[in-house]
Amino acid sequence: MRKRAAVLCGAAVVVAGSLTAVPAEAGTPRAPEPFHAAAPAWKKCGTDDYPTLQCASVEVPLDHTHPTGRKITLALSRVRHTAKKYQGPLLVNPGGPGGSGLTLAGFVASSLPEEVAAQYDVIGFDPRGVGASEPALDCAPDHFDPVRPDSVPTTPAVEQANLTRVRSFAAACGRKYADLLPYIDTTSAARDLDVIRRALGAKRINYFGYSYGTYLGAVYAKLFPERVRRLVLDSVVDPTEVWYDANLSQDHAFNDRHRAFMDWVARYDTAYGLGTDPEKIEARWYAMRAALRKNPAGGKVGAAELEDTYIPGGYYNGYWPYLAEAFSAYVNDKDAEPLIEAFEDFGAVDAAGDNGYSIYTAVECRDAGWPRDWSQWRKDNWEVYERAPFMTWNNAWYNASCAFWPTGSLRPERIRNSELPPALLFQATHDAATPYQGAATVHRLLDRSSLVVETGGGNHGITLSGNACLDRHLAAYLADGTVPRGSHGEADAVCAPLPDPKPLTSKAAPTTARGSTLHGLLGFRG
Repeated sequence: MRKRAAVLCGAAVVVAGSLTAVPAEAGTPRAPEPFHAAAPAWKKCGTDDYPTLQCASVEVPLDHTHPTGRKITLALSRVRHTAKKYQGPLLVNPGGPGGSGLTLAGFVASSLPEEVAAQYDVIGFDPRGVGASEPALDCAPDHFDPVRPDSVPTTPAVEQANLTRVRSFAAACGRKYADLLPYIDTTSAARDLDVIRRALGAKRINYFGYSYGTYLGAVYAKLFPERVRRLVLDSVVDPTEVWYDANLSQDHAFNDRHRAFMDWVARYDTAYGLGTDPEKIEARWYAMRAALRKNPAGGKVGAAELEDTYIPGGYYNGYWPYLAEAFSAYVNDKDAEPLIEAFEDFGAVDAAGDNGYSIYTAVECRDAGWPRDWSQWRKDNWEVYERAPFMTWNNAWYNASCAFWPTGSLRPERIRNSELPPALLFQATHDAATPYQGAATVHRLLDRSSLVVETGGGNHGITLSGNACLDRHLAAYLADGTVPRGSHGEADAVCAPLPDPKPLTSKAAPTTARGSTLHGLLGFRG
């Protein structure tokens, strides 16, 4: 969902095989009979950060159209309500697809005003195939091992190396999980939410989703509108671009955020010594990329890994000081150690990341149709790259296994909905992962929804992030259903963004920055 690259035009490229498009299948029909799971058996599983967390599991049908068939297990977490006034379960999802939601329950419960959180059972869950749910997918644990081929296919050999890699990932998923892949999709995950609702004994649920979690929530609301009590969507996916077009849109947005980072570095030349002209600073960044392509830092940070390291800067401006220090050290001091450390903090993929990426790919490839002719990908991504080089080709390869995916594709659910109570949407105008137009579209598609906009903001996942204006709207809605009804163009309410960060005054670890916790919860590029 973001990327960039180096240069090339008109080089001969290898056709990696053009496959006939797999016809899109109809959306999953309603289950003939709802599946009733046993009530969760909650046990203590508190952590130092969230000591009141409880954990449990619930069984759901693998195939909701055959509820008496094979079952799989979803992992749940809970922070129980403590107030006399009880408003039911609040299910929370961090996005991805592929993000684990177990810790998010603790984060949300501790970040909301205490008197509001106390009125809900805040329920986290790992969606099917994710984390502690069983079975959990991990198609190819070494897929992101460094050093990967350069993401920009400037020669036929580089393109072929990347194609071999993504085809291998798709084939590995097909070999290991042929029985599961047809059921790893957003509609199946939405039906899982209704099984959770019934297991909790709730007539209706409240739902709070970030990023991809906004699409999951909107699909649930379309399938079960009568089961929705409150619906909060933060950093909203455009349902009309699921998923191929959404990634191309992201490329432009992340390129803009990368240039905003260059502008910020230019303002602090006294701290970083990289100059005061953003365009010249950007040229130095691409020169660093070219050098790392030839000589990866520490044998692990090549051109593709550099992109992975700087992409999180498009999610959260609070990372900029750490990324700027690594950039400055490499360029000015010939010191690669801060860059290697930044890669390990922001770009490296661990076992949880391998699992999350496997689900990310499985869901997105199954949810909607993708071009099966590689020449279409090549054409589209070179066109975008010419205007937005930062992450275009990195993002293309991140998703390219969908060109060779071993299952057919479904048709995306149409989320237009006139049957819901008022929903509350939050969106930053300069969000790169979920560009602003997605929120504007969903605002139109959900009757009576209310849109709160952080004007000028570039962060992703903006509620409970320290912005008091946004959080007041969230707390009021969860307290008594109040939504703003203003006249701000498309928006019903407008909040100013948090100020940009300042250069670091100490070498504190980046995990101390607010936002790094939430960005970790938000998962992958959705």
